[in-house]
Amino acid sequence: MKAALCRAYGPPDQLDIAEVATPEPRAGEIVIGVKACAVNFPDTLVIQGKYQFQPPLPFSPGTDVAGVVQALGAGVEGWQVGDRVLALVPHGGYAEAVACDARAATPIPDGVDFVTAAAFQLTYGTSYHALVDRAALQAGETLLVLGASGGVGLAAVELGKLLGARVIAAASSAEKLAVCRERGADEGIDYSAEDLRERLKALAPQGVDVVYDPIGGALAEPALRSVAWRGRYLVVGFAAGDIPRIPLNLPLLKGCAVVGVFFGGFIAREVAHSQANQRQLLAWLAEGKITPLVSQTYPLARAADALNAILARQATGKLVLTMQG
Repeated sequence: MKAALCRAYGPPDQLDIAEVATPEPRAGEIVIGVKACAVNFPDTLVIQGKYQFQPPLPFSPGTDVAGVVQALGAGVEGWQVGDRVLALVPHGGYAEAVACDARAATPIPDGVDFVTAAAFQLTYGTSYHALVDRAALQAGETLLVLGASGGVGLAAVELGKLLGARVIAAASSAEKLAVCRERGADEGIDYSAEDLRERLKALAPQGVDVVYDPIGGALAEPALRSVAWRGRYLVVGFAAGDIPRIPLNLPLLKGCAVVGVFFGGFIAREVAHSQANQRQLLAWLAEGKITPLVSQTYPLARAADALNAILARQATGKLVLTMQG
């Protein structure tokens, strides 16, 4: 089978499209014939050796896969060859097949295609865990989403509206904000042209109840200064590249909480809870209440191009790799 291999840490262009052995399932595993795999910002960190957890070299990046079951390991029950499934895997998704724990796989709802299924898992799973489990977002509250036009950002915009919040989207261009408004954002801030703090004073004079921040960097402090009394600041990621140092007097004076959101740790430590979340999200997906925006698909051979687009901040919504066959 073909796979995009990271043989040495470095930029996307060093990925090697190679022929490798198709995985054999161990006891309790299934092998998924991958039809689509989402491209995520953490993939750019993994191939550079900058992520919290690194698979041994060589490896294929990619965590969000959708495809069909093509082999069953010993002891696996409840699956048949040919079943349509989606799964979050530790790595290995940039390939035509991947083995995973059978318990990590979920049936793809009828009417949902492979590309949509692959684009759905990490973004909506992260944002739902952040907004519901970590922030306890309530109807009528005001939610500020930074990096709102990206994969997790747009998911947060959609879910925030579905949960009854007033959503303020912040992004780096008017074009990106237009997409956010199409997905339900009530207000928009172009932080490439507007002062985030001053604009928030006008839009939310009493402060915002929840900040969803996958960006970090220079936006973190003005966003935290805009939090309302008893607000919640969600630390989701650092796409800007810089981990900010925040003045700890701000949480004290505002009586607010700075809350970490580590989706990978959540699904590993709280399996039943994460599976319940996924069931709710899949039900909403099947009902058409949420729909990931896939702005472009790439063949496996162009995996580096997709990753470079992520690094260049050129992606709106999700990018997805598709496999042949």
